[in-house]
Amino acid sequence: QVQLVESGGGLVQPGGSLRLSCAASGSSFRINGMGWYRQAPGKQRELVTRITSAGSTTYADSVKGRFTISRDNAKNTMFLQLNSLKPEDTALYYCNAQVLDLATMIGRSFWGQGTQVTVSS
Repeated sequence: QVQLVESGGGLVQPGGSLRLSCAASGSSFRINGMGWYRQAPGKQRELVTRITSAGSTTYADSVKGRFTISRDNAKNTMFLQLNSLKPEDTALYYCNAQVLDLATMIGRSFWGQGTQVTVSS
C-alpha cells in the first residue's frame, strides 16, 4: 500500500512562483514514473509533467520553460517548481506515481488528493 500526499499549493499573483511537493509513503514498493496532473473547474484532468526514475522529463507545451519537475528517489519525494504563473495555471494539482508492489510484483497507478494552486491578482 502506498500513499501520496501533495503540499505547497496556495494563492499567488500572476508572475509568482510556488513549489509543490509529493511525498510517497508505505513499504515494499518501488516507484517508477511520477508525474503531475492538474484539473481546472469544468475541465478534464490533464498531464502537466512527468519524470522517470532515471530523471528524464516531459512537459506539456503550456508549461515548458516555466515549470520544473524533480524527484528525490532516496526520499520517495517529487517536486514541481512553478514559475511565471499565469491565471490559466489555476487548478487542483495531483501527484501521480506508477508503483510496483515488491511483495506481489504487481504494478499500479496511485494518486494523491491534490493541492490547490490559484493564480489571481
